[in-house]
Amino acid sequence: MVMMRPTRDRVRTWSNWAGTQRCRVPVLRPTVEPELCRIVGDAASSGLTVKAVGAGHSFTDTALTDGVLLDLRDYGRILSVDRDACTVTVQAGARLRAMSESLWVRGLAFTNLGDIDVQSLAGATATGTHGTGRRFGNLSSAIVGMRIIDGAGEVHAVDADHEPEVLAAARVGIGALGLVSTITLQVEPAFHLHAVEEPRRVDEVLESFDDLLRVHDHYEFYWVPHTGWALTKANRRNHEPLAPRAAWDEFVQDEFWANAGFGAVNRVGALRPSLIPRLSRMIPSSGRVEYNDRSYRVFASPRRVRFLEMEYAVPLEATVEAVQGVRSVVEGLGYRVSFPVEVRATRGDDIPLSTASGRDTGYVAVHMYRDMPHERYFHEVEAVMRSLDGRPHWGKLHGRTAGDLAPVYPRWAEFQAVRSRLDPSGVFDNAYTRRVLGPVLA
Repeated sequence: MVMMRPTRDRVRTWSNWAGTQRCRVPVLRPTVEPELCRIVGDAASSGLTVKAVGAGHSFTDTALTDGVLLDLRDYGRILSVDRDACTVTVQAGARLRAMSESLWVRGLAFTNLGDIDVQSLAGATATGTHGTGRRFGNLSSAIVGMRIIDGAGEVHAVDADHEPEVLAAARVGIGALGLVSTITLQVEPAFHLHAVEEPRRVDEVLESFDDLLRVHDHYEFYWVPHTGWALTKANRRNHEPLAPRAAWDEFVQDEFWANAGFGAVNRVGALRPSLIPRLSRMIPSSGRVEYNDRSYRVFASPRRVRFLEMEYAVPLEATVEAVQGVRSVVEGLGYRVSFPVEVRATRGDDIPLSTASGRDTGYVAVHMYRDMPHERYFHEVEAVMRSLDGRPHWGKLHGRTAGDLAPVYPRWAEFQAVRSRLDPSGVFDNAYTRRVLGPVLA
């Protein structure tokens, strides 16, 4: 049986960031790789399953288990940095924000990041987390090596020359292939981002979307439902002198407007949904902001208002149609939506279960305040995305199953073959993997 350490390991209730997924199981906090191997081997011998958690920022039940849960908060050290090759090797539980800060002092930076950076590296890459920029891939596409522990507790050190088929699949592994121990990531010399954030008419943004993606290194926008406005973010990579926002301006913009003020809007809207369209007209009123700062400080922003999210990846050329479809859903349902709809784009990649596998991709994400019903809204939006050959983000809410997901991933069988090889007994299975991937194939 898995041995429990009384001072560090205990049965407790774990829940995700949104507070919507939870399980009560033995929770272990390993600090070194041999512990990971022992835990997996003991669990396999006892017929138990194993899952790992980082920051708990997935909205699905991807991390839940009725077996043993590994909390990787103490397993996040940077192990090595090669400044000449621009690579970094870290333990799986390393948090993105802490990594960014550590890389920066070494003159390095992530090539791209999402707009939230509190996640663990392993959790973010396992679900295909991404930023925006037509020339840049998701975070997983930067992985060049991994150490992954299979269902028998054995370590596989994989890279382009050693078990490359495992590396290809495990870069977006959804926690189904094994327990990721370390990740080696390609990074780049540190750079700055010149940011222009301003409200624009959404119809103008949609009409010029292709051009906006082409002329800006990183571009995204948020359509504000019940209005004709979008909040836009245009970033240009550079090495010019830093000109960050003043501390007071940053506080007003990020904490007062984007968190405290926006949280108040949502709380009022939850109590009186009929007020949401009127309240939404306040959101684009923050005006134009321009600054030049460290890349990671521009990519990500604090998000303190708890929400639920569904995001779909569609072929890049279908992005505008997808956004128009969401607008029609909101208008047609008469649904009161207080959260903006986020739109981004990235380069395609060659990862079997990446949402950008084999195609340049546009992303449309819909959110709902945690204390408001979301099911009908998400269901109708999902129908729009499915009609456009959409693929759901693995860490965000969706209603898809293995039977209808397999046809939208041309390299589905490659992933399943690696899964059968590394975890034939289903040590890393849970309800989520069985739902979205099906059973492990013999």
